Amino acid sequence: MPETIRSVCPYDCPDACGLLVTVENDRTISVSGDPDHPVTRGLLCSKMNHYEQTVHSPRRLTTPLRRIGNKGSGEFEPISWDLAITLICTRWQELITTHGGETILPYSYAGTMGLVQRNAGHAFFHKLGASRLERTICSPAKDAGWRALMGDTPAMEPAEAEQSDLVILWGINAAATSIHAMRDAQAARRNGARLWAIDTYHTPTCDAVDEVFLVRPGGDGALALAMLHVIEREGLLDRQFISADVRGFEELTAQVLVDCSPAQMSEICGLPVEVIERMAREYARAEAPFIRLGSGLTRYGNGAMTVRTISCLPAAVGAWTQPGGGIFIGTSTGGAFPLQKTIREDFMAKETRIVSMNQLGAALTELTGPAIRSLYVYHSNPAAIAPDQNAVIRGLEREDLFTVVHERFLTDTARYADVVLPATTSLEHPDLYRCYGSYHAQRCNAAISPVGEAKSNWDVFSLLAAGMGWDEPFFRMSADERIEQLIAEETPWRSAAITEQLRRGEPITLTPLTDPKRKWLTPSAKIEILNVREAEPLPRPLPTHAEQDGFPLRLQPAVTPFALNSSFYEQDELRSKQHCMELMMNVTDAEARGLTDGQVVTACNDRGAVRFTLRISERIPVGTVVTEGVWWREFTAGDRGVNALTSQRLTDGGRGSTLYDVTVEVRGAER
Repeated sequence: MPETIRSVCPYDCPDACGLLVTVENDRTISVSGDPDHPVTRGLLCSKMNHYEQTVHSPRRLTTPLRRIGNKGSGEFEPISWDLAITLICTRWQELITTHGGETILPYSYAGTMGLVQRNAGHAFFHKLGASRLERTICSPAKDAGWRALMGDTPAMEPAEAEQSDLVILWGINAAATSIHAMRDAQAARRNGARLWAIDTYHTPTCDAVDEVFLVRPGGDGALALAMLHVIEREGLLDRQFISADVRGFEELTAQVLVDCSPAQMSEICGLPVEVIERMAREYARAEAPFIRLGSGLTRYGNGAMTVRTISCLPAAVGAWTQPGGGIFIGTSTGGAFPLQKTIREDFMAKETRIVSMNQLGAALTELTGPAIRSLYVYHSNPAAIAPDQNAVIRGLEREDLFTVVHERFLTDTARYADVVLPATTSLEHPDLYRCYGSYHAQRCNAAISPVGEAKSNWDVFSLLAAGMGWDEPFFRMSADERIEQLIAEETPWRSAAITEQLRRGEPITLTPLTDPKRKWLTPSAKIEILNVREAEPLPRPLPTHAEQDGFPLRLQPAVTPFALNSSFYEQDELRSKQHCMELMMNVTDAEARGLTDGQVVTACNDRGAVRFTLRISERIPVGTVVTEGVWWREFTAGDRGVNALTSQRLTDGGRGSTLYDVTVEVRGAER
């Protein structure tokens, strides 16, 4: 008889949705949204509605593999787990003896968001003495910008948007990446709120709002400064709130806003003066304006400053005083569970060097000091998702680089591996999850047995620890014991009763830490528009990197509802909905280059050249081109994906990626 089991979506999405998994004869039959989960409420995205097609895909890797062909050829032979572990540990022991542990580099990110499985390798590589990976490819600039202004102040509840009278979806294609934020915004709209979208092109989210404002890529901060200029100039400030709760608005006005009029910022942000002025007035006159900020606008050289600047808006008009008013960038719940017990930095004999995951290409080809001689990749696909794909692939092609990939599918990265290890999906192992788009957490058990010989991250690192001859009790614990260790320790985030719910696999609500004596958790106990601890004490206009690159078109590598970075391309149905790797362009730009809809084109810059199928669309502004998704190379028209065009440059704060800070030229592809 079929059985329904509770589980959690493991992917890098704000909501960590609750799942109901129907299982029969140890096989997943269907997956649906849990109606009793406080965020999910039964609603799943198109990607997870048929997660069983990923779990039981004919593409699943089911046995360890050893390379027998050239790197990148995808030619392997099956081997046993015992032999695979022996090959890996023997090579690592040789490298450590000859060159030192720092010649080994782990590479992982957010293929799973479970606290045990995602962080399973940290303790192992700390004890190994390996180089450490700086995991900052997504949105650290967003966090840096928020902290500069708001310190440790916890985020508001995102569902408060329903109480707003003006909801702004700023730099977030919620229809693709945060469907529950979209649901909250639509609820506010039904209650009478106006709904705006601010983005760089007309996304599917823009189809569901009252008004759309398309900005020039990287120009969001300039728009916010121009709005602040108008709000101050026209006396629309909440001076009582500013006097009591804000530090530095006078300095911002005198030193920055004086030179940020709509006329001065219009060219940078791409909006007409009269539109900027109207936006500022309507925002200031709203009773409880709510901004939901995405991550894409942070992936520029000015990303942290952009977040910091936009976050000044609710402070200027006192939006925080009203239910539903404010800005939401994401929750931080790191204190809810004692992750140091999983990460175990105390296992390091000494601190080892740190390598940015955004600069993997340079690390594999140009790194000074001990060369990286072995790469271990788990729940990530850097050959597709890392910036500067050509540099990454040059590194992966090195015959002296011993590469191990633990994966569910033969991804672009796995094709370059010397040893491939089959990985479980989230339905085949236990874990503990917490949201970063709300204050919820949930524990889940395995719903089915591992497919084939697949093993979880935690189980593999336990085998590797034994293979290295370590007798550390930590590595002999089970994943369930690791989860219990995280749950058992009391924290102010959850009561004993809540913890028992967690043990039963029920979704729980965490309580963010606050200070009854301080509304704003900053050193001054105020919102710090002036922050003297920052290299830039005040928000100000900052240029992007790409403005100096010299190519005429701004490239936006955007999201799609049918994939998540390079995940879900194993599902034929989802892949077919994207048609192919397309480049969307305005008709004006296409005609200027003699290009026609449907033809194969090449986008190029100093880093590489990539073939796309051109789609002419009025949804794309002049001067911008857009491609959605991060395609596996086997499904592309050429031999490279969009990240052959992106750079290894970092953001102004947080050392994040600048994946959207790209310029290109586009021409008809040569046959």
